[in-house]
Amino acid sequence: MGRNDAQVIVVGGGPAGAATAFWLARAGVHVVILDRAHFPRDKPCSEYMSPQASRILDEMEVLETIERLGAAHLAGMRVRAPNGATFQGRFADVRGYRGFRDRGLALRRTVLDALLLDRARAVGAVVREGVKVVSLRQDSNGHVTGVDTIDASGESHALSASIVVGADGLRSIVARRLHLAATRLAQRRVAFVTHFAGIEGMGDSGEMHVERNGYLGLADVGGGLTNVAVVVPRSRSRGASGDAPGFVEAWIKRLRHVAPRFTHATRVTPVLATGPFASAARRAWAAGAALVGDAADFFDPFTGEGIYAALRGAELLAPRIIDALTASTQADADASLRAYDRARVDEFRGKWAVEQMIGAAVTFPALMNVAARSLALRPSMAHTIVGVTGDFVPAREVLRPGFLLRLVVPWSRRRNHESAAIANPEAP
Repeated sequence: MGRNDAQVIVVGGGPAGAATAFWLARAGVHVVILDRAHFPRDKPCSEYMSPQASRILDEMEVLETIERLGAAHLAGMRVRAPNGATFQGRFADVRGYRGFRDRGLALRRTVLDALLLDRARAVGAVVREGVKVVSLRQDSNGHVTGVDTIDASGESHALSASIVVGADGLRSIVARRLHLAATRLAQRRVAFVTHFAGIEGMGDSGEMHVERNGYLGLADVGGGLTNVAVVVPRSRSRGASGDAPGFVEAWIKRLRHVAPRFTHATRVTPVLATGPFASAARRAWAAGAALVGDAADFFDPFTGEGIYAALRGAELLAPRIIDALTASTQADADASLRAYDRARVDEFRGKWAVEQMIGAAVTFPALMNVAARSLALRPSMAHTIVGVTGDFVPAREVLRPGFLLRLVVPWSRRRNHESAAIANPEAP
């Protein structure tokens, strides 16, 4: 690296960082990725990629490899409300819209992240593992000029760059050092994620089982494994202190409609915790720096949007960085990064509103119960919502007043018997 300089330093080697580096390196930018982990490494995540994520993966020329490595195909999502009302949305059944594919993908992060890093390397990115970024370097005007790091041997190094990208997740050091990190006014949740083999009844869709004190997510990730995530309000996670596996297993055992499916199942990976969620940067840029992926925004894992948002955010960011690198003045470079932030907000604003709406339903069981009844009786609406979470249906289709009204409108007496049957499907 000569004087330890690079045009761009990317902090974080997950999907957001690897994809950002890929697009930059392919365009001829000298980019270095720094990550404190050594890959492959595990990561608490739903491990789900929406149908539109496949478009970006295809453009990165890794989609065929992901499928060859055994990624599971998910046709949609099945959601059960606290009162037992259940609805299912399928990507292929959405009216008027088609995704890049009719199915999403799910693959272990141990496989996916290493693959994306290798792809970035293949087009010229330098990847340095086992390097922890501890602070940012800034000039007298506050412009970011590089990072301070500690390597695996404990030695400190200073690296300089024209632009530093924070792709380092929920507790981004880049966002915190730039005072950009913020917390949304929402119930903050934590997730406990692991993998089981041998869960019975896993079909071709992901599952969400919403309870009054949190929810359980299940999704096939290939290789005979199921991603199992227990997500609870932070206030209810204290029982997990010191025994996360026991907390997860006890939580599942309390779900009478799910527990029997685990009778012959075996937990095969450690339980990893992550959160609290509901974080969002005040903005995703500063002079000489930008944020992407979870470092810029993450609300709740219910809709499984983390990987797509990371890939799409990288796709939006890379050309703006290239503009900034070729700008003739610092003001023009800042304008390019500011334009990225505007593009990011324009891209995800509607989706954020839908996520907030779904988050409110998960938080308030009565609301979730009513919405689930409506969606069970109106499958086309369920397909539309799943299409929005699959990133190929515009959020406006769900945010229309008429659509929202149909979600919560009281049922007429002539539909009462249908609602009762859906609300209690296990009744004799």
